[in-house]
Amino acid sequence: MVVMSELGRMRRSAGGMGDDTVIEVRGLRMRYGSMDVLKSVEFCARRGEVLALLGPNGAGKTTTIEILEGFRMRSAGEVGVLGVDPARGDEAWRARLGVVLQSWRDHGKWRVRELLDNLGRYYAPYGTAERKRPYEAGELMKMVGLEEHSGKKISSLSGGQRRRLDVAIGIVGRPELLFLDEPTAGFDPHARREFHDLVHRLSDLEDTTILLTTHDLDEAEKLADRILILAGGSIIADGSADALSQRMSTSAEVKWTRDGQRFVHAPTDATRFVRELFAQYGDDISDLEVRRASLEDAYMSLVQQFESGRHGSAAREFEEVAG
Repeated sequence: MVVMSELGRMRRSAGGMGDDTVIEVRGLRMRYGSMDVLKSVEFCARRGEVLALLGPNGAGKTTTIEILEGFRMRSAGEVGVLGVDPARGDEAWRARLGVVLQSWRDHGKWRVRELLDNLGRYYAPYGTAERKRPYEAGELMKMVGLEEHSGKKISSLSGGQRRRLDVAIGIVGRPELLFLDEPTAGFDPHARREFHDLVHRLSDLEDTTILLTTHDLDEAEKLADRILILAGGSIIADGSADALSQRMSTSAEVKWTRDGQRFVHAPTDATRFVRELFAQYGDDISDLEVRRASLEDAYMSLVQQFESGRHGSAAREFEEVAG
């Protein structure tokens, strides 16, 4: 799946926005009373792209997603989702979206397959020659790992199985755009890996655009083509996990042992430093470690800079590197 995901990313990076634009947000503002929750938020998403929206609690992530889904009216700005203003989206437009909430109030007496069959009927009138709707219930249950539980009542499912059902409900209509809110909460490591494979399948084979919110930065790094960091109501960084990491830490941490002593250094060019280290000391070097900045390091640094009032210069420096 990793190879397929990389091919998908190469394909998407090769083209411009053009007709592939799925989400376009410009100057988005949201005000409650005298307080601006969102302040001129701007970003775009392309067909088949996976975006992770990160940010501290209260940053405005939920408000942004609800505006894109058409569940909340914005105060100002321009928003286009699948070519439609969400504030004016009709049922045909909504049938092209999928939503996986953090929690879903299910009906415990329904059986898994019955529920998916029933929900799928609502999408059938909106299928097209290019995108048939809905997924067949058997195929869908196999995709999310519930095929062995198709006849069970929802009330008898475990927490992880219910979460798989949440995902199935979100994608039953074969969405062109999928919103995921903390999608793997309650998943064990095996279920989490299967879900990651599903995300890659949807984006790479189904051309589904995915916007996810998560507090799991490792998950965001594995899944997302681009990371958006929202803080204080504005996007303070937009780029790949690698670009963010390079922006926030120009140096790597190199550790090694020589003559029984442990050394640590943070060079600006780790490759050159290691080469010179071996040229000077050769086989005397052992236990070599090179650690580069992670997405978590970059995220924490950006948010801390924002909270300390230095976010303007940090954002400009990031744009120079990412651009």
